[in-house]
Amino acid sequence: MGFLTSSAFSWVLLAVCAAAALLYALIRRREMPEGRASWAAVCVCVALALAATVIGRAQRYVGAPMLGLIMGMLLVNLAPAGWFSAGYRKAAAFMGKTYLSFGIVLLGATLSFEDLFGAVYALPLIIFNMLLAFGVSFLVGRRLLGVSGDVCTLVGGGTCVCGGTAIAALSPVIGAREEDTAYAMTAIFLFDMLACLAYPYFAMLIGMSSEQFGFLAGSAINDTSSVVAAQETYAALNSLEDYALPTTIKVVRTTMIIVLTLIFSTLTARKRAREGAGAGEAGRRVSFWASLPKFIPIFLIMIVANTALGGLASGAPVYELAVQPLFTNAYKFMVTVALTAIGFKINFRELFTRGLRPIALGGCTWLAVFASSLLFSLTVA
Repeated sequence: MGFLTSSAFSWVLLAVCAAAALLYALIRRREMPEGRASWAAVCVCVALALAATVIGRAQRYVGAPMLGLIMGMLLVNLAPAGWFSAGYRKAAAFMGKTYLSFGIVLLGATLSFEDLFGAVYALPLIIFNMLLAFGVSFLVGRRLLGVSGDVCTLVGGGTCVCGGTAIAALSPVIGAREEDTAYAMTAIFLFDMLACLAYPYFAMLIGMSSEQFGFLAGSAINDTSSVVAAQETYAALNSLEDYALPTTIKVVRTTMIIVLTLIFSTLTARKRAREGAGAGEAGRRVSFWASLPKFIPIFLIMIVANTALGGLASGAPVYELAVQPLFTNAYKFMVTVALTAIGFKINFRELFTRGLRPIALGGCTWLAVFASSLLFSLTVA
């Protein structure tokens, strides 16, 4: 940055993100539950998100959003009884929903149409894995494990697209409960860590080429930070420089969030229309626009704006060194705040009883996508 070292600038960005999170709560204060507990919830969640972000930067295996979720769960379950009132939990639930939406909007400012078409050769595998993940998720989840349709949707979307980010985007679209969101996140996290640590060594064991590993890691590891970690491990094991194929394919998967949100917005609108008719509201028609969460069109507008501005400001130091990093850090931070708040809804006893079935479902979808990506990767010359 010239006047700032990269390390100093990263701390400045983090401080700006925290300030933006507090300002966002101030803007939405009329919608928040009344009382001091609401502001206490905001401050605690932002503080934990700061800690999660710092720890996330110190290692590359677990991203800050997932660390935030774990911290929220640990704090609410290990704290003495009575520390967190009903008002506090209600405020945390509000934050979980609103900050998720805000984070996804900011994500749009980090994507462009160039990202969407940058690795179009991987699109057939990505689309097939999307169909496979949702097919396995609903078949196994509904018929064998008896989990809710919302959990099946979240686990399927998290497995085939972008882990926690996809779950964060789909959760408000389908109106999922915070508990279901957390269960799906936990399921995705466990198998994502296994894939991140094992895939580079597995690829070496069976003699995969760098291109073959790129398809496997880019299409079968969920969270972006985990893809980067696996990519760097594989590059180090093979003495590769400027190796970025897994991340490139992963970016294309991330843009599929657009497709998923539009599809499930349509399905949600039809479901609500049927429920209205079943309740004797035959004349009531639920439109697609009424059912569509309003952050989605804003998300799309941000992609268009970033594409246009990226072309106009290409090579501009301020845009590339300040504006783009700001949006990248801000979207991750807001999602981290949201997942920290969602963590306050999770009880360990429920997680290890009701949460075991979503975890088993996550394992099934993970295995299916792994097998599909592996078979495809081995066909690549």
